[in-house]
Amino acid sequence: MKRRHWVRLDNASNIFPAARSDVDPKVFRLGAELDHEVDPGLLQEALEESFERFPLYHAVLRRGVFWYYLQDSELQPAVRAETEQVCAPLYQADRRTLLFRVVHHRRRVSLEVFHALSDGTGALWFLTDLLSAYMRRRFPGEVPAGGGDAERVRPGASERPDPPPAQIGTHPGAQAAEEVHELTTDSFAHYFRGRRRRREPSSHEQDFTREAAPAVLTVEEADDPEDAWSEEGEGDSRSARPPRRRIHRVRGTRTPDNRTHALELSMPAAPVLGLAKAEGVALTMYLTALFFEAIRRTDESAHAGATMAASVPVNLRQFFPSTSARNFFATIRVEHTFGQGDDAPGAVARRLQEAFSAEATPEALERRLHRLLRVERWPLARIVPRPVKDVLLSLVNRANNRSLTVAISNLGRVTLPDTAQAHVGRMQFHVSAVRPQFCAISHDGQLTLGFTSPFVETAHVREYARLLTAAGVEVSLAAARTTEEELAGVDP
Repeated sequence: MKRRHWVRLDNASNIFPAARSDVDPKVFRLGAELDHEVDPGLLQEALEESFERFPLYHAVLRRGVFWYYLQDSELQPAVRAETEQVCAPLYQADRRTLLFRVVHHRRRVSLEVFHALSDGTGALWFLTDLLSAYMRRRFPGEVPAGGGDAERVRPGASERPDPPPAQIGTHPGAQAAEEVHELTTDSFAHYFRGRRRRREPSSHEQDFTREAAPAVLTVEEADDPEDAWSEEGEGDSRSARPPRRRIHRVRGTRTPDNRTHALELSMPAAPVLGLAKAEGVALTMYLTALFFEAIRRTDESAHAGATMAASVPVNLRQFFPSTSARNFFATIRVEHTFGQGDDAPGAVARRLQEAFSAEATPEALERRLHRLLRVERWPLARIVPRPVKDVLLSLVNRANNRSLTVAISNLGRVTLPDTAQAHVGRMQFHVSAVRPQFCAISHDGQLTLGFTSPFVETAHVREYARLLTAAGVEVSLAAARTTEEELAGVDP
């Protein structure tokens, strides 16, 4: 009998099974728009090829007495025509299923992933491999010299490329080169489970630090889980923190069947990047400031002194080289209180950038992550049964939701291998959410913002489009059907 490999969920993944719900199934979607109608047969062949190269994606999620864990399986994936809503649930506790799906609709190919399996960067690697394998079959005459193997490179935001393999394993705490896409690789344990050491950042880290930019998905985690798992002797630093303000939260009418309400804004990337550059900020901070302004203009409950907060993920591979396709990110929280100075979007963006940059350093992230893993290793945390942990983590997640106005993810500018690059236009990125959220991704000169929400109201998205249009950006809007009337008009 074949031995089943298993591995406990990593630090960033533990909360997803516990915090998932009908409203937020913790699923995200990456999509690509092709220049032709999808051939389902060729896409299935490509999926089977890519699946073999990603042992991680063979895993199913199992429940143990104390923890969740990933276990490899002999299940095989099958592409399907898109019939369900965006980010439909994937993990079901009473069913043994793969934690991803590949769907197609006309010219669009989409990969949906349960967040406990992988983050946006890891999923982008899988989708890129899938698109390359598909294009080699669809356009065999375009395969470059040397065959497809030459194309099997790991993609990522071009502004933050992954480190070359020669540098993997050279950072403090790294003991061996990691295998790409393996089920067993846990980069959190690799870097942060040992004793933290004082060190000077390497030249490689300094290069990454200069323009640190978020590049993965947002996790609904506590800002500091030690607030939930109280420990004697750890309160001094927290007592010095300024008191938290009441955070403005967006409310609305729930979608009739708890489906994620998805909208897309598409636009040329260059003019938006120019607007951010003119303010001296990263694109993510500029887009976040615009979101705050759109909420302020459209939400009557956003009073003059309202405080808005955003959760922004950081791709830890920028600072701690890793080829693991599993989750490897942290989140940074930024906020702005209106009515205390210049509230123009550019000024707000600059203040957000200042706060973000102070936390997005190897030293600050390392201190925080060592603390998080120390909590995980407490004897009490080890012996608490998993159902009790689920309740506690769900409460932590709910408390964190109350401290945020919006969650943000930005995968940056994607560059695909040549064969796929020539036949892929816009790319899409959506995440299920219990509050308004938006995701950014750009490809082929087109920036796409994927807005998701559990509410049917869309005024803030339309105002967002107006703000960009007023700044000289040409914007197009697409929206999924959500209300009962819209759904009733869909042919069965």
